[in-house]
Amino acid sequence: MAAPSPPSPTAVAERLIESVSVVVQGKDDVVRTLVVALLAGGHVLIEDVPGVGKTTLARALAASLGLGFRRLQFTSDLMPADVIGGSVFDRETGAFTLRKGPIFTQVLLADEINRTTPKTQSALLEAMGEGQVSIEGETYPLEQPFFVVATQNPRDFYGTYPLPESQLDRFLFRVRIGHPPEAIERALLERSGADPVAGVKPVVSQAQLMAAQAAVDGVKVAPALFDYVHALVLATRSHPMLEVGASTRAALAFSRAIKARALVMGRTYAEPDDAKALLVPALSHRVRTRTEGPSSRADAEAILRELAAEIPVPV
Repeated sequence: MAAPSPPSPTAVAERLIESVSVVVQGKDDVVRTLVVALLAGGHVLIEDVPGVGKTTLARALAASLGLGFRRLQFTSDLMPADVIGGSVFDRETGAFTLRKGPIFTQVLLADEINRTTPKTQSALLEAMGEGQVSIEGETYPLEQPFFVVATQNPRDFYGTYPLPESQLDRFLFRVRIGHPPEAIERALLERSGADPVAGVKPVVSQAQLMAAQAAVDGVKVAPALFDYVHALVLATRSHPMLEVGASTRAALAFSRAIKARALVMGRTYAEPDDAKALLVPALSHRVRTRTEGPSSRADAEAILRELAAEIPVPV
């Protein structure tokens, strides 16, 4: 009997979305966005008020993947060595040995990342950007795939430190979950206190996930769509209400995300709708408005939607 053929990239995505959506109900768009980031090889920052399921979402996705998983709770006294590790003296051998930190995993949940100092936040930069960690002059590659899901509370909450631009730029998407629909929230009140993630089983293998990630390179993008994406990026650099526009790295990440979304939606070619759907989560944290304070995020998102409405869509 012939071995069953491996699932298509779209089937891999559908399995993950279905598995996570059993736990995080009524948030299919958010779950789909996380899966798009995973296939694109990017990382995700989930920003929202406490108690809306940020950590549960990240744990459910990790459980559905069946990869190595570590959760790191960021606090104000956390040090870079607590993230990446360091040399520890072994009394028995009389020598220093490497103690690897929690970043040596495949799926890292960086919980409440903005409750630690920028110095400790920066311990993630090399790992997220290059898939490796440098400790005392030695470089250690991280096992692939490597995926960071970070959660943070709004910046105006007590005890938070704003993420610097260099750290924000390492995230492919910034998303918001929001409260569940009323009917689903009401049903949650009657559930028992059991952990909803405990029953989640892996639905794809490591090999299947990596094959789906590799398939992103083969998605076709028409020159006119590249022109459209470029026009959106250029418009962020000239908008009067934006102090800093999207960088070239942001444009490249945005383009790859568009390809990944096409696969998730069951296509081998990208469409303008892919760009419009991902514009806000891919670029809103990579631009800086001239306004400061809690409204800056909403202002950035509104400006990007304005640009999407003004720039002609290729046909």
